[in-house]
This record gives sequence, structure tokens and C-alpha cells, in this order.
Amino acid sequence: MAITITDGVCPIFSSGSRRPHFSYLKSNQRLTSIALGRLRDGSKVTATVNPYSETEAARPEERKSLTDFLAEAENFYISEGGDGGPPRWFSPLECSSRAPGSPLLLYIPGIDGTGLGLIRQHRRLGEIFDVWCLHFPATDRTPARDIVKIIERTVRSEYYRSPNRPVYIVGESVGACLALDVAASNPDIDIVLILANPVTRLNNFMLQPLSSLLEILPDQVPSLMEDNFVFSEGYHQYAAMFESMLNETVTQVGGGLLGDIFAASANLPTLARIFPKETLLWKLQLLKSASASAKSHMYTVKAQTLILLSGRDQWLLNKEDIERLCCALPKCEVREFENNGQFLFLEDGVDLATILKIAYYYRRGKKLDYISDYTLPTPFELKEFEQSQRLLTAAVSPVFLSTLDNGTVVRSLAGIPSEGPVLYVGNHMLLGLELRPAAIHFLKERNIILRGLAHPVMFAKKIGSKLPDMQMFDSVRIIGAVPVSNTNFYKLLRSKAHVVLYPGGVREALHRKGEEYKLFWPEHSEFVRIASKFGTKIIPFGAVGEDDLCQMVLDYNDQMKIPFLKNIIEEITQDTIKLRNDEEGEVRNQDLHMPGLIPKIPGRYYIYFGKPIETKGREKELNDKEKAHEVYLEVKSEVERCMTYLKTKRDSDPYRNIFPRLLYYLSHGLSSQIPTFDFPNH
Repeated sequence: MAITITDGVCPIFSSGSRRPHFSYLKSNQRLTSIALGRLRDGSKVTATVNPYSETEAARPEERKSLTDFLAEAENFYISEGGDGGPPRWFSPLECSSRAPGSPLLLYIPGIDGTGLGLIRQHRRLGEIFDVWCLHFPATDRTPARDIVKIIERTVRSEYYRSPNRPVYIVGESVGACLALDVAASNPDIDIVLILANPVTRLNNFMLQPLSSLLEILPDQVPSLMEDNFVFSEGYHQYAAMFESMLNETVTQVGGGLLGDIFAASANLPTLARIFPKETLLWKLQLLKSASASAKSHMYTVKAQTLILLSGRDQWLLNKEDIERLCCALPKCEVREFENNGQFLFLEDGVDLATILKIAYYYRRGKKLDYISDYTLPTPFELKEFEQSQRLLTAAVSPVFLSTLDNGTVVRSLAGIPSEGPVLYVGNHMLLGLELRPAAIHFLKERNIILRGLAHPVMFAKKIGSKLPDMQMFDSVRIIGAVPVSNTNFYKLLRSKAHVVLYPGGVREALHRKGEEYKLFWPEHSEFVRIASKFGTKIIPFGAVGEDDLCQMVLDYNDQMKIPFLKNIIEEITQDTIKLRNDEEGEVRNQDLHMPGLIPKIPGRYYIYFGKPIETKGREKELNDKEKAHEVYLEVKSEVERCMTYLKTKRDSDPYRNIFPRLLYYLSHGLSSQIPTFDFPNH
């Protein structure tokens, strides 16, 4: 038996076989690939694949759609020719560009069973994972417990081959239940679970009517649909009519799942052919048994878990069960997608590779290394980051100054060294809002990624904690922020990174009324001695402008006088990692709170980078604590000088207020650089 699969699908091999062999050939000037393998029955498999073109690769936002998914699922159906199984793995050719040392990612599909649910994600995931997808032939009737054994056998085989790398299992719907069972049975294996809309208890109110409806449907549904709705002629017209007729019923009965299916109603004949009545009835039975098994085993799961929830998937999901699942899993994080439906990975705006990166769930070893496991943002991710900060950047129109080696101050980042390691040390403005515009400007002008040392609250949250949702900090994490620690600081400098350090920390970012531009630095710091070990250039900088953006009306002292706010602050602070316990006075006060603010008519941000302080060749000298402390005080003094300079000079900026800037944009264009104050060269 020979199987040919087209349109970027991939080689197929059985659950018991090893990796397929690839060979490449040119056919009619079109690059194709032939993958050879053998199924369990010994028959040969031939897969013909069309990989993404270079044009498509250059435009990551133009990815495949639900319609493409259905078209390629039909190719599977035609190629199988009634083959009843067993379930088998395939590895998409689009995923062949992975980096060395990439971990294995196993995809377990939802109720569709095609294994094509990640079709929009293949190319991006293939850059950082070895991706295998499980496919269930339409007539396969393998019970849930045997499917778990197939997955488990693969997990153990691959883990023993690479014991120092984790095995990722991405499961959708029923696939998430199967993944939970595999993790529960293998607590000794380093498994990372990514569960999209897991179903641990069925919504019988929705499920029972659907089962009854399927029971009474005739077996000839595909031919009846094509004959009666004439889909081959006037296809889209009748599809739109059919969708309109079913819209109200779908909303009332089917919720997210059926709504998403009928949204692609032009593909209804394809759906009917891929999922005949007997297959759907079996899938529902599989869903029941898999969800029941997962529910009984979830308390024994020890794996690191990321749960992805669609806001519009009301057909199967039960919020209470999801909360129970989160409490049962010791290492679990939940991310919600309020505007997405059942087919999460096929929808716009959902990029699984990006999700794993910003959640810091991507690692190549036994433990997450925030430095070596970090992957640079893609051009598309950087564009998304810039778009997310567009409003703030437009409102404050930041001015960036730097100092050349000869002491000349320029309005650009020309004074910033290209090669690392470089350490930028400065003051925190309120809420640390200066970092995002600075990160964008460094990327656009110098193509430099700033790695900020951030408070641990941005990276971990206990279940039930009142800390902010982790998704609030996505924009900071995508550009490489890491939890502040001596270890991470050391590793960043060793990797020759451009590192941003705020010695004032939370106390400075959450200052009180009247404390704008006041430094809350520790009496002593080790950053100079560590920096000198790598010959790091230290660049002091000052940032001003927060007082032109908002006015504080309710600070920490005010809130601590209000009993219920005081209780919230104390509870939140207890849930965070304690920093600076060895300090005294206000520097030690790291209590977290949200100050009450009133926005002002926006002014302008100014950030001034002073002259670099060299430590290269001074390691022995700066290893002495007193000498290092002298440099520390020099850095602090330079930061204060930069702030004083900016506060004085901004008074002469004719475009400090937003209204003159708007007029300038109108007369010179939105892409023009708005002038600022004059500054003499010195």
C-alpha cells in the first residue's frame, strides 16, 4: 500500500517505528520531498510534501487557516483509502529547520484526530522543537487506554535517548486528557504539558442532544448534503444560506465548537466526509472515557503544566473543573484567550511558540535557564511588541541622548557601544514605564536587545494569589527581561549582553508623593565587582518625565491607612519573593501596591545616557570593595547629574507639551522626528 500526501503535510510512520528517512528531489522545477517509512503491517508509506516558500517564510503573519486545515485533512482521508489504523506519528516537513538540541514536542489532537491542529504553528514551532504529531485514521477505533500506551511508549523511548531534555506534550480537548494520563503514569520523566481547553468533565447538557442527533442521522449525509445543497455549483452562496439558517440553532445548542465549525460552512461536505457518523459517535465515546480517566488521575500529575483556555469554548469546558485541575497540579499556570473559540491553534493572534517564550515555558534542559534558553524575538514578535507600546510611545514622544567618547552629547544612541557586555544603570520612574520606549528605540536604532533585571513578581504567581495576571508582563518578557538575581546578572554579563539594572528596585518604581527622581539605592552593591570580571562598560543614565504624564493622588502611605487596602498590600507582598532583607530603612521596603494616579495632558520623556565607565583591565583593582564602592558612588552621582540636566533643559523644549507635537506631526508628517531643546557640545 502506498500513500501520497500533498500540500505540506509530511512523512508518516507508525507508533512503533523510528524516525523516517528523507530524500529530496526536483520535479518540474518544484521542490518536493519523499519520506519513506513502514507501517506496523509492513506496508510502505510515501509522502510528497510542499514546504513553505521563501516568500511565505518571510511573512510569518500570513499563515494557514481553518480552510487549509480542512483541505489537508481531506487529503489525509483520501490517502488512507479506508485504512483503519493504528494511530501513527508524522513529522511536518515545515518543522525541519530546528536548532541543535531542540526538545521533542508531541502533539495529541482533539476530537478531529487528524493531527493537523498545529498546521498554522508548524513553521514557528519547528524552529525550536522536534515536532511529532499523532494522526488517527478516520476508521480507527483504538480505545483511550491503548492510545495512552502508544504515546507513553514514544515518550519513554525519546526520553531515554535524550535524558537531559524535557519532552513536551501539547494536547487539545480530548488530547489534553490523554496527555494528563501519560504524565500521571510517568512521574519519573521530565514532561512539560501544554493543555489547550482540557476536558476533565463533559457538559452533558450539550453532549446528550448531540449524541442523540448523530444516532438518527442517515449514513449518507455527505452525498445528501451535496445533492440537496448543490455545493459543487454556487458553492459559497448555498454555504452562506446554510450558515444563516443554522446560526441561531448553533448559538443555542453548540456554543463555541459548532459555531466555529459552521463558520467554515463552505467546507461542510468536507467535514462530513472526514467525520462520518460512526467516527463522530466513536469520538464522543473516546472523549467520555478519556475525560473520566484524566479526572481520576490528575492528582498524581507532577509535570510542569501550562493550560490555555478559550473564552468562547463553552461547549465542553467547565470553569469549576479547570480551577480544580489547577489546584491539583503543583506546577501550573493558566493563560486565557477571551476572544478565541474551540479551535485555538487555528485562530488569528494565537502563536504557540510565542506563548511558550513569553510564559518562560521553553527550556532545553532539566531546569529553565533564563539566559541560555532565551530565544531572540522574531521580526513579527518585535512588530507586535512595538504595536502594543504605540500609544505610550506616541503620548510621551521620548527623547534619547547619549554621550560620545569625546564627551559630546548627541540626540541619538551613537554613544552606545555595539559590543557587549554593557551595563546600563539608572533611576526608575514611576511603574518603570521608561523601559518599554527605551527597548523599542534600542531595537530600531541599534538593533540591540536590552535584557532587564526585573522583580520576580513578573515571572511567577501562586494559585489563588491576588498578584496581577502574568499576561500583564508579556511585553517585558518577550524582549528578554529576567528575574533579578546575582546568578542571572553574572550569566548575562558572561554572555556579553546589554543589561539594564535599577538599583532602586520596587521602592523607586513605587515611590511616594513628592519623591519623583529620588534615588533609593542600597548603601553597598556588588554590581561593580561583578561587572569588572567581564570588562563591562557601565553606562549611567537618567530618565525624567513621569511628572508630565500623571499625578499621584493615593500613595503607599495613604493606602496603608485604609484597612482593606492595607490587608491587600500585606497579602500580595507575602506572596512574593522577598528582596533586600539585609538592608535597612526605606530601601528595604519592597511592599507591592498600585498607586492611585490621575492622568495629565501628556508631556514628554527624556532619557540621557552618560559617558561609559570602563572596567576592562581593572578587575584586580575593582575586586577591592573600597575601590568598587568608589565606582558605585561615581555611577550614582552621574545618574543624579543626568536627571538634573534633563529637568533643567526640558523647560526650554518648545515641544514638551503634546499639542505642539501634534501640530508638528500635521505639518511634517507622522514619521518625522520632533525637535527638542538645544544642547551644547562639550
